[in-house]
Amino acid sequence: MLVKIFTDGSARGNPDGPGGYGAVLQYTDPKGVLHEREYSQGYIRTTNNRMELMAAIVGLEALNRPCEVELYSDSKYLIDAFNQKWIDGWIRKGWKRGKNEPVKNVDLWQRLLKAKEPHQVTFYWVKGHDGHPENERCDQLATTAADGDGKIEDPGAPV
Repeated sequence: MLVKIFTDGSARGNPDGPGGYGAVLQYTDPKGVLHEREYSQGYIRTTNNRMELMAAIVGLEALNRPCEVELYSDSKYLIDAFNQKWIDGWIRKGWKRGKNEPVKNVDLWQRLLKAKEPHQVTFYWVKGHDGHPENERCDQLATTAADGDGKIEDPGAPV
């Protein structure tokens, strides 16, 4: 079964954190009926890149059986890591970025690799705010999350 996951993080400038994140899952059942599930989170005190990674993780972790997945994100950071094979060096082989720069967000990269493991995932970049309807819905979800009352601390976020 093909599942399309559209993700986004939204930095809204909340006084207690930068924003939230959201994901939309779409799939067609064997009878040809389109289904959608939406996920969003209250605002989270963390960084932009971590929000984008968390949106992808939440989408993948929501799947309860192995699937063929197309994951869409407006985060070049996330998409390039897989499409340009950076993830192989960063996490699997322990390479440094640049001369001696440590890899950032290792905890989330490892969690994303684990969430992705049972699935066949293809990553696609969708330019943000380009009118792509699902990406716009994810942006709305992320904005809703960022405006939410619930606050989540990200213990792995850089101080």
